[in-house]
Amino acid sequence: MSVSEAGRRPSEFSSLESLTVASEGATFTVRLLPAADPAAPVVLVLPAMAMKAKFYLPLAKALHAAGLSVATVDLRGQGEAKPALREGPDFGYRELIEADLPAVTAALRSRFPGAPLHLFGHSLGGQIALLFTAAHPDEVAGVVTIGTGTVFWRAFGPRRWAEALWKIQWIGLVAKVRGWWPGGVLIPGAMAGGVMTDWARHSRTSRYRPRGGSHDYDRLLREVRAPVLLISLAEDTLGPKSNVDFLATRVPSQRWHIERGAGVEHLDHFAWIKDSAVLGPAIAAWVTQGQLPG
Repeated sequence: MSVSEAGRRPSEFSSLESLTVASEGATFTVRLLPAADPAAPVVLVLPAMAMKAKFYLPLAKALHAAGLSVATVDLRGQGEAKPALREGPDFGYRELIEADLPAVTAALRSRFPGAPLHLFGHSLGGQIALLFTAAHPDEVAGVVTIGTGTVFWRAFGPRRWAEALWKIQWIGLVAKVRGWWPGGVLIPGAMAGGVMTDWARHSRTSRYRPRGGSHDYDRLLREVRAPVLLISLAEDTLGPKSNVDFLATRVPSQRWHIERGAGVEHLDHFAWIKDSAVLGPAIAAWVTQGQLPG
């Protein structure tokens, strides 16, 4: 360890209470903000593609301030998850949904026995949250997503059909040939090849059929009984309202579309995190009371 490393103070995020979770050759660090009430609902925050869990600390703190216990975790190959992307074997949606999330949620049930578990997912994290909930209906008390819509090419609207079709299929083709996606063209960073080929297949067909998956996810989504809130943002071009509306036809849910003037100033796919002080209490009210923002 260098002198500079030895003298470096740990960040606020890395100083949080943590759990270490293992799943199919991967290791995850789950960061926690426990509520004073051990029975308070627990919200697990799941990141978007190529985004690190620490990005969501402002939201985690806002949810915690509203009385909830909060957990964050990086997806496989991202952030604190080990091994790093390209240092381990390839993986797809199956590993995220059927291996990693069951391991993480089991650890949270052990840490917060008896507390209801809710999932909050951003973009890809929302897809993973919904598919896991569909396959495990008795384990999740509710789901909130933001910027999560289908990536079915026709859901983007006629003016963007060609763009969505060629860009997403190009990403899938490159990921399949190279074994990984290096980032750029819609995606902010590198992603596993299997994740991107599953994603591209969903974009072609509108169906969730991850390679090696054990469930009929499309049927199970239609049967979800846990409360689901799908949030969209007026200036989100990656998860636009039309795509979130399409997803709402596939899973029983409530909708919250946020327009300018609703108290949220940053309506981009990523910039909404700057309005965590507004979004956090609203999401907490929905989690605890089923109350949709006015």
